[in-house]
Amino acid sequence: MDTDEVLALLRRVAAEVVEPRFGALAEGEVESKGRPHDLVTVADREAEVLIAAELRRAWPSAVVLGEEAASADPSLLRGWADAPHAFTVDPVDGTRQFVAGSPDHATMVAELRSGEVVRSWIWQPQHRTAYVAERGAGAWRDGVRLQVRPGRARRLRGTATCCGIDYPRLAQGEAGWTVWPKTKPWDHAPGSLLLTEAGGWVGSPTGRAYRPGAPPRVLVARAARPS
Repeated sequence: MDTDEVLALLRRVAAEVVEPRFGALAEGEVESKGRPHDLVTVADREAEVLIAAELRRAWPSAVVLGEEAASADPSLLRGWADAPHAFTVDPVDGTRQFVAGSPDHATMVAELRSGEVVRSWIWQPQHRTAYVAERGAGAWRDGVRLQVRPGRARRLRGTATCCGIDYPRLAQGEAGWTVWPKTKPWDHAPGSLLLTEAGGWVGSPTGRAYRPGAPPRVLVARAARPS
């Protein structure tokens, strides 16, 4: 599957199982994963299964790490980043917003080679907007290349939405920086490549660049690289 085909997969799966549930979740289709505001829906689970199956079909030797699979079996997180080829899947990033009826959610995938993110995809189904990044080749919004202009950026106050919304805001210069206390790879691998390819920076408060397999306890994202 080439880059466009993976994006088409995300669009198709979102259209099949995510979008029909937006604003129409039935009783019993939303559950808590044990922490306040940490929700999972039938759309999360079904979308992850479909996306992961297609990725494994295209790349049988790749490790596919899905958010919901890892939530059910945390041992899947051990050693996955050391694989020569891996993917992360976040079927509905911003599930809390999705459940609340907010359009600010996304479906995301990242591809890693030997622990380094090399391609990423963010599809915002309600905004009908796609973000794609390839290491060394740039970051793109609906086919238009992104380049951060830090002088025009505004501060993003907290993480009121989700990574699939916040990273694109940073990459488009709509925000200057933000901080995340949670550093799960499916949340940050896709957006980190988008932002760095647009000219931004992601890493620890002490200045160490982000790697999905060894994230810091707190993650900082900036529209401009630190001097």
